[in-house]
Amino acid sequence: MKNDLRELLADECHNQWSGWMKYLFKKSEFSPRGEAVIPSWAVDRWLRQMNTPYENLPDGEKESDREQADKFLDLIRSTNDLQKEI
Repeated sequence: MKNDLRELLADECHNQWSGWMKYLFKKSEFSPRGEAVIPSWAVDRWLRQMNTPYENLPDGEKESDREQADKFLDLIRSTNDLQKEI
């Protein structure tokens, strides 16, 4: 069951990363050579966010992180429920 949980969590990590990359490219502009250019508003925002400890983020930005954490908690709870049934 431990490996199953690990794989479920790894899958969720990939889903979150993939979702982020889709969002990043959706917000970016592309040059004729196919280079992605991140708009300056996004660079400013994401630099600020990545350099801000979680505890200092505005509540709205914390909520986004909480929603992602909830996905992990749901996976952990679901595997705990399965273990109780065995």
